[in-house]
Amino acid sequence: MALDQGTTSSRCIIFDRTGAMRSAVQKEFRQHYPKPGWVEHDALEIWETTLEVARGAMAESGLSASDIAAIGITNQRETTVVWDRFTGKPVCPAIVWQCRRTAPMADALIAAGWSDKIRVKTGLVPDAYFSGTKLRWILDNVPGARARAEAGELLFGTIDTWLIWNLTGGMAHVTDVTNASRTMLFDIRRLRWDQELLELFGIPEQMLPRVQPSSCVYGESAPELFGGKIPVAGAAGDQQSALFGQCCFEAGDVKNTYGTGCFLLMHTGSEPVFSQNGLITTIAASAPGKIRYALEGSVFTAGAAVQWLRDEMKLIPDAAASEGCAQSVRDTGGVYVVPAFTGLGAPYWNQYARGTITGITRGFTRDQLIRATLESLAYQTFDICRAMESDAGVALTRLRVDGGASANDFLMQFQSNILGAEVLRPACIETTALGAAYLAGLAVGYWKDTADIKQNRQTGRIFLPEMPERTRAKLLKGWNRALTAALTWADMED
Repeated sequence: MALDQGTTSSRCIIFDRTGAMRSAVQKEFRQHYPKPGWVEHDALEIWETTLEVARGAMAESGLSASDIAAIGITNQRETTVVWDRFTGKPVCPAIVWQCRRTAPMADALIAAGWSDKIRVKTGLVPDAYFSGTKLRWILDNVPGARARAEAGELLFGTIDTWLIWNLTGGMAHVTDVTNASRTMLFDIRRLRWDQELLELFGIPEQMLPRVQPSSCVYGESAPELFGGKIPVAGAAGDQQSALFGQCCFEAGDVKNTYGTGCFLLMHTGSEPVFSQNGLITTIAASAPGKIRYALEGSVFTAGAAVQWLRDEMKLIPDAAASEGCAQSVRDTGGVYVVPAFTGLGAPYWNQYARGTITGITRGFTRDQLIRATLESLAYQTFDICRAMESDAGVALTRLRVDGGASANDFLMQFQSNILGAEVLRPACIETTALGAAYLAGLAVGYWKDTADIKQNRQTGRIFLPEMPERTRAKLLKGWNRALTAALTWADMED
């Protein structure tokens, strides 16, 4: 059983030994935007929806607790929850990875000269994206939180920790190495919380979870949840889980996940590789007894831009409708969308960039706006791919893709055209959940090893580049002009 707790929905997928889905249940939950640039979730709603979809998937498949070998968890990574260890109630809304309220704090770290030290220790850059500044904000701004944390009354966790704690009835306060590596508080070489950074952020160590491998038995589910105990045996941040689910086990393997954000990861093997081109270094999920690393490029807004078209602009009834709209027009009419709704991530790391639409003329249409929004996902991926090629010293000839938006044939073909590379979409695009299942299954012996898992990999479709080089170069030139406009907007802010 894989619990895939994402930014906009909770889902549960039950897989069999071949990697085939036996059942899948999903439920969206509310997004809260209390101030411009702020993004929050209700952590209790996340737990309630997770429990609901897990029970629903078991009912749909007709399986009982005794039929489930293990539970694996994959999650939105940097989102920060602080709760009372005795009552289990959060002290405030969860601060979502997209939230930019702590941007001034990140700026102060950079100004104080901490960038290089943070990078060497954690593989990350000082940015509001990561959990450290979010946790500091809670301790500084929620009345009584700091005193209670220092007294040992409060616990911190990313969403994996929050779910494991609830699943085990409060018996396990743990996280895995991949999620720990996203906090900006964890030494990725020494594999421990870094004392110097804890002091810098003013964070009491007693509120931090114990760090465990990604494939490991953390505890058992409380029997009343599912009618019996089930081992909770795997956890990984969503992007590391997708890398594992794509069977990218070797150095040089690359995947891109098109979810709420867009995340390109390259497996770099047993040693961390530090980017010279705006990428971050992170810990990859791995089989028991191994530590592996990855280079990552993070796009903050990808599928979320399509949700914006659906929910705020009311231009489409659902995300799937965007494909037909985009295909109904020959091009965007020279219009570009830069969906920097919460700033720009890799390789630019500009916290203050904001969304722009450039090149509009009177004849610009709804369908062209939808097409331009979809194309923005491919352009942002292109920028990260070129940065990754420079760091790795190799040309990218193929890209494995997954995530909800990878089902969009128009987007995948445009991605192949812009990259000038093959795009390989697996038969099962739910590789994030599949990775969590694999990690949990390995821990309890359901699968023997990664070689056993690799036999399950199946490619669904391969997209080949079809665009003339001259057209491609012209489109990319326009994208760079649009990007400059978004960055200029940020630079002009008072």
